[in-house]
Amino acid sequence: MMRFPKTSRAAVVREFKAPVCIEEVPVPQELEPGTILTKIETCSICGTDVHLWQGSLALKVDLPVIIGHEMVGRIVAMGAGTDRDSVGQSLRVGDRITWTHTACGRCYFCTVAREPTLCQYSRKYMYERMDIAPYLLGGFSEYGYVLPDSGRVKVPDSVPNELASMASCAFRSVMNAFDVLGRVDPTDTVVVQGAGPLGLLATAVAKVSGARRVVTLGAPEARLALARDFGADEVISIETTSHAERLDRVRALTDGRGADVVMEFTGHPAAFGEGLDLARRGGAYVVVGQLGQGTTTIAPSTIVAKNLRVLGSFSGQAKAYWKALNFVANHQHEVPFHTMVTGRYSLDEVDTALNRMKNFEEIKPIIAL
Repeated sequence: MMRFPKTSRAAVVREFKAPVCIEEVPVPQELEPGTILTKIETCSICGTDVHLWQGSLALKVDLPVIIGHEMVGRIVAMGAGTDRDSVGQSLRVGDRITWTHTACGRCYFCTVAREPTLCQYSRKYMYERMDIAPYLLGGFSEYGYVLPDSGRVKVPDSVPNELASMASCAFRSVMNAFDVLGRVDPTDTVVVQGAGPLGLLATAVAKVSGARRVVTLGAPEARLALARDFGADEVISIETTSHAERLDRVRALTDGRGADVVMEFTGHPAAFGEGLDLARRGGAYVVVGQLGQGTTTIAPSTIVAKNLRVLGSFSGQAKAYWKALNFVANHQHEVPFHTMVTGRYSLDEVDTALNRMKNFEEIKPIIAL
């Protein structure tokens, strides 16, 4: 039987808002059927990592955990029944993969509702205790353990690690949002709220999908300049305009109607009410970024009077990972994805990277392992 290192260095959160500890975490020495052991090569940092570290997520987190969840790893060992990924591609030792949170396939949400991201028995990477086997369920770690009920998707050879890791959370969330929305028509004006990583990626997808016009709202100006590079036809700064001015501008671009589609990627509760106002009558509003504990006040009559479709989009399963990876593979020479990757850090520099992300000094930093 193949043996592995007994421990893996990993970044562990034991207390919210406290410095992250670099610890030696056990590596499982036997692989059960359906599992894969990977050598993690890259894990990008997501805003959710910062929220977890700060203890500000709406989701319950039972510490201690290995932080990080946007990872790409190279297969070093495979349990029985793992010769293909979740979309039918062959797998072998040495291949690079990304992997999903688990879905049991047997609960109401997996089977009847067909919403596996809502699985009531799901286990989520970065949210599982690292002091309970199989331990290695977070991304800022030398080794990662792929659970039997996790989807796994082979990374195309043409996609570099930093873009593959980004595809495993930020971009899969965007792809899932577009699946929730449905088609983008060539007559549509799409407004993207937010110029962070998800907003930039959504700007690119909306443009490539054939939208007539893509308008990105956000800040600071450097992010809006990137949004133009990602395909925005129009950008509007939230730092230099008021709610009323943004609404007037969007209406002016749409013959007074408002946006056909509005997509929220900001994470700021106040953006929700503005999104409702920006959408035209009969339009669609897809909400993705609202995972924090904040609240806001809205007029529910807006939804009724406008006959709006208000859609929540949470996470994404293997299909979304596969679509994100293939979008990168097919469009990386026309969409400047690499400009989103700002800082590169070692495992020992996780605290520095998280603090810089918290202070909006980075767009998408990566931890290279």
